[in-house]
Amino acid sequence: MPARLEIEGGIPLKGTVKVSAAKNAALPALAAALLTAEPLVFPNLPDLQDVRTMIRLLQTLGATIDRDGARVTVRVARVMKDEAAYELVSTMRASVLVLGPLVARHGSARVALPGGCAIGVRPIDQHLKGLARLGAEIAIENGYVVARASRLRGASIAPDMVTVTGTENLMMAAALAQGTTIIENAAREPEVSDLAALLNAMGARISGAGTARIEIEGVPTLGGATHRIVPDRIEAGTLIVAGAITRGDVTVSDLVPEHLEAVLAKLDECGVAIEVGPTWVRVRGPERPRPADVVTSPFPGFATDMQAQLMTLLALADGSSRVTETIFENRFMHAAELVRLGARIETEGSTAIIRGVPYYQGAQVMASDLRASAALVLAGLAARGRTEVARVYHLDRGYERMETKLAGLGARIDRRT
Repeated sequence: MPARLEIEGGIPLKGTVKVSAAKNAALPALAAALLTAEPLVFPNLPDLQDVRTMIRLLQTLGATIDRDGARVTVRVARVMKDEAAYELVSTMRASVLVLGPLVARHGSARVALPGGCAIGVRPIDQHLKGLARLGAEIAIENGYVVARASRLRGASIAPDMVTVTGTENLMMAAALAQGTTIIENAAREPEVSDLAALLNAMGARISGAGTARIEIEGVPTLGGATHRIVPDRIEAGTLIVAGAITRGDVTVSDLVPEHLEAVLAKLDECGVAIEVGPTWVRVRGPERPRPADVVTSPFPGFATDMQAQLMTLLALADGSSRVTETIFENRFMHAAELVRLGARIETEGSTAIIRGVPYYQGAQVMASDLRASAALVLAGLAARGRTEVARVYHLDRGYERMETKLAGLGARIDRRT
């Protein structure tokens, strides 16, 4: 039987908890190892299922891995194979991040069309259009993207939409291209800036990361580097909501408060007491939250990856709230499971109307994707009685030792198999 979490709810969480390194920064950082024959050292690589999948993928391409606790060294002295097989890619769409580095260094790549969470179509057409602008020949063959280029050439690229992995893929490819590349309408997420910092430490010449216009001056080769991955802002936000939804008093440390401004502003609107320090946030939950409306948008707006967690809090608010999802078309699958716990939520298209109830009642629920699983755990922490969350392998993709961290704050939570 797949692992599940059993939670005895109703306990206010108290104490301090540390945030792990960001999954969404670790994955492109690992892919960047394909750009150099020299080692990359990550002192704080998170131990997550998606990270393990990316490491396995790199090993099939020729990487050697040396692990000492959280300190991981990755070296691809020579690319032995240019194919990212469907068996691995189908479990994690971020595997497409190897496409740009493989073409840039090796001259060819064959990458299965990606899978991952069932939260929408999430096409990679912007990646492919950008690589074509850089001079790669692109084809789709038997479910694989095939790309070839003897040497990529700098170009001006203006994606039709903001895409985080697309920006990262093109930034890595352009780092070894001949000439200068300009990416307009670039993603501004902290994970993009973190990747740029790593690439610059390797010898790349990248400016503008964190803005909508990134300039990359290509270099002939890149070297090794040691890079500490940025804290996970989504894990941080999830833990902060855990403190708020349980009416607890929780300090979440080892984070970057500037990465959480939209989340903290919305929680303040909901009546959550918040204190912010240089690398920590303390939250104290209200007796009952105030309602609020939220619209997801790319950074620095309210992150789609925090939408489910906030909805879980709003379902206990004293009044009605509205959540509008603008990024993914199928990201309300957690709503039906929250209804099983007693929530009153109606969804229509990209909008959810939440009419707050005084409390959740424990029940058996099932996770459908990564952030939905986090939302159901939060609901279980606040619920009266016992909640069982099935399919927590989704949770393991993006949260490191989640139940251990919550137990350290006083939660009664156990993993069962």
